[in-house]
Amino acid sequence: MPDSQTITDTPTHAVNLRVRSDIRALIDRAAKAQGKTRSDFMIDAARRAAEESLLDQALVRVDQKTYDYFVEVLDRPPRGDGLERLMAATKPWDA
Repeated sequence: MPDSQTITDTPTHAVNLRVRSDIRALIDRAAKAQGKTRSDFMIDAARRAAEESLLDQALVRVDQKTYDYFVEVLDRPPRGDGLERLMAATKPWDA
């Protein structure tokens, strides 16, 4: 299966950006380090940032009973052997 960057029959659209010369030089260095063109590097970086932004906006819908249970579980104080072991463990900053 071909890489999505090698598909040539998908239409593309121009995006024009104005950027300071120091930022452009930084982008060029990073693109070169990854063996990419400036455009490919910027498209990949922008796509990743867009995906992360949208994933951060994930909405989970549940009925009221499920939501009430979820909130009740979050409000419970932590307990159990695992918590006791964790709290008793030597902290790196105390060593």
